[in-house]
Amino acid sequence: MITKIHIPNYPLNQFIDHFFYYTGFNPEHSVDRFLPDGEVQLIFDLTDYTKYIYDNETLKEIQSCQNVWFSGFRTEPITIPSGKESEMLIIQFKKGKAFPFLSEPMQNLTNYVVDAELVLKSEILNIRERLLETKTEEEKFQILEKNLLQCYLNQLQQNPFVDFAISKIIACPNQVSIKEISQNVGFSHKHVCEIFKENVGVTPKTFLKIIRFQKAIQHIEQQRFTDWSAVAFDCGFYDQSHFIADFKVFSGFTPTEYLKQKGETLNYVPIK
Repeated sequence: MITKIHIPNYPLNQFIDHFFYYTGFNPEHSVDRFLPDGEVQLIFDLTDYTKYIYDNETLKEIQSCQNVWFSGFRTEPITIPSGKESEMLIIQFKKGKAFPFLSEPMQNLTNYVVDAELVLKSEILNIRERLLETKTEEEKFQILEKNLLQCYLNQLQQNPFVDFAISKIIACPNQVSIKEISQNVGFSHKHVCEIFKENVGVTPKTFLKIIRFQKAIQHIEQQRFTDWSAVAFDCGFYDQSHFIADFKVFSGFTPTEYLKQKGETLNYVPIK
């Protein structure tokens, strides 16, 4: 298996966390349940065969994906191929930072996977063709970075409020108050929610729940907690019952079921 990560230069690095390339991944399973992680991605498929999204319960094919697609903010799990025999180049956006690249508000894309040319410039398909023409991973990264700058440089405007709110929530998900954030920036709660939905895809409250869920996932990964009341307290949930209910909504599993089922890669649960 080959994996490479590239961090783009300024100003793209203010919006994009990294580019991730992989090929030659051959796990034993073929289908994964991917859990909400607060991230959005732009995925370049560098193979010529269709990928599918599956129904979470029946595992029937419900959507096909080809060439390049955008995966919006998720509040529910999604069942996808495990990556076997794939070659992908993925743009991992920083939280709340994909909006300047899009023609749609982020809330219109929440829990959706869409063909990239529908929500980005049509040039995105030409970029894929250029990626296919290059041989090395480093060349692909350079081509991607150069072409993204050419297409989007004039659109790369930051939103200081979104940056402030997201940093506060991530830093202290077990203590932060959305009301306090609103007061600190002098916005009404309604206006805060509108800005957040446009730029992130969900309300601050929902984003906070996802970050708390992710903190719980990381606790389980690092310490393999079985004291769920301790996990609930450490991650900022109101109580154990609220923690279990949110965990089931976001993952499709109870915490105990997840602990038994989870795989080696964070947020990817082998299904089939």
